[in-house]
Amino acid sequence: MTEAPFSSLPEFQDTLLAMPGPDEAARQGASDRNGQLTKPPGALGDLEDLAIWYAAWRGQARPEIERPQVLVFAGNHGVAARGVSAFPAEVTEQMVLNFQAGGAAVNQLARVAGAQLGVHAIALDRPTADFTQGPAMSEAELVEALSIGWAAVDPKADLLVVGEMGIGNTTSAAAVALALFGGEPHDWVGRGTGVDDAGLALKSEVLRMGIKANPAASGNGLEALRCFGGRELAAMAGALAAARAARIPVILDGYICTAAAATLEVTVKGTLAHTCAGHCSAEGAHGRLLDRLGKPPLLTLNMRLGEASGGTLAINVLKGAVACLSGMATFAEAGVSDA
Repeated sequence: MTEAPFSSLPEFQDTLLAMPGPDEAARQGASDRNGQLTKPPGALGDLEDLAIWYAAWRGQARPEIERPQVLVFAGNHGVAARGVSAFPAEVTEQMVLNFQAGGAAVNQLARVAGAQLGVHAIALDRPTADFTQGPAMSEAELVEALSIGWAAVDPKADLLVVGEMGIGNTTSAAAVALALFGGEPHDWVGRGTGVDDAGLALKSEVLRMGIKANPAASGNGLEALRCFGGRELAAMAGALAAARAARIPVILDGYICTAAAATLEVTVKGTLAHTCAGHCSAEGAHGRLLDRLGKPPLLTLNMRLGEASGGTLAINVLKGAVACLSGMATFAEAGVSDA
């Protein structure tokens, strides 16, 4: 694991500004190879572009996926005390124990994908502050969580999926999205863990209070993350940044992960070029947020579990795309006429 190269938010922003880009020679090599494979042009559809994108970020015209990593970060939210979730805050820690025991959905999906799973519970005994009263985190707390996410990324990984667990964090994600992209609270709130209509109305009111209490977050990526994000959202953002620095492609998970990612894109445009969207969840605003980021989902299966489950399931789609690019024979190798 790699120590974070920043100790303040300005240094973190400078780190984002200095990020490397894809390898254009590898992109061209992969594109050329794709054009010679034993199939009609474009017959594999979006899988072809997906594989070429992956090759460019890995710097290999004929890549393989051998060391995927899945990271799940957990945090507790002060705003949960306002009743915005159908479950109590204690469930966060209970689910962390379930992850560690191998009993959650993401454990099974990571095993099927051949991925290394890491679970990081961040100060569960210290919920973030209630953002209806002011910022959820201080700058120091945000930097600490960003650094935890950065350090959790295995520099030898060749693919990363990040996810979360935190009661109340769909409300946190909705507040981040509202601060970044505007609109009305009802544009961004959803049922999360299963709240009823009264719960939806409460979440909208909590967002209104939060926006009023944190005016500096409007349109500001890192301030939105500090004022409305939980430690797990911040850790996901730190992990996404670390992956970009190491040219590790990322599959984004659900609404909460995408909201965390959006704070980076708003801070420095283009920061998410190394990412693709694993799925579009049943949380209504997730699709709207993906559209804002220009990230079409690989899967749409009406999932709404979180914990990196949708992104982890999508690993096998990306593996399939890369396997076709690198493993298929060209017309010349197979002795097949391409006329």
